[in-house]
Amino acid sequence: MVISLRKFLLLREEFNKKGKKVVFTNGCFDIIHLGHLRYLSRAKELGDILTVAVNTDSSIRKFKERNRPIVGEKERAGLVDGLKPVDYVILFKEETPKKIIEKIKPDVLVKGADYKINQIVGADFVKSIGGDVKRIKMTPGVSTTEIIEKIKKLD
Repeated sequence: MVISLRKFLLLREEFNKKGKKVVFTNGCFDIIHLGHLRYLSRAKELGDILTVAVNTDSSIRKFKERNRPIVGEKERAGLVDGLKPVDYVILFKEETPKKIIEKIKPDVLVKGADYKINQIVGADFVKSIGGDVKRIKMTPGVSTTEIIEKIKKLD
């Protein structure tokens, strides 16, 4: 379900009462591919509720190349939401998910293994509240950038 942060925080209270473990990850998810699905499936295995924060178009433009995103934020959020492992999707406009992580207080924070723990935004905060930070091995040879490069070579 694509949901606002405000609505998710109300649900978060219920998850706490029921002892549900909330897993959080974030990303652009510009062109959905098998690597995304495998990553999100592994993330879901770490808890009960998988929440994915998806960058808005404006936040992506702050740190990606000029022609990104390829797919608009509402479509990307809808695609991520349609993936079986995902329970909730929240769009966020900041360059990093620091604020959303501090509000959600996930039990488990997940990023790809291409990040070192000290590079994961929110890792120190999640550890400070007793949560876990996990890195998931990425699927080799599958990335949005690689897909874009293949498309460029089709000319």
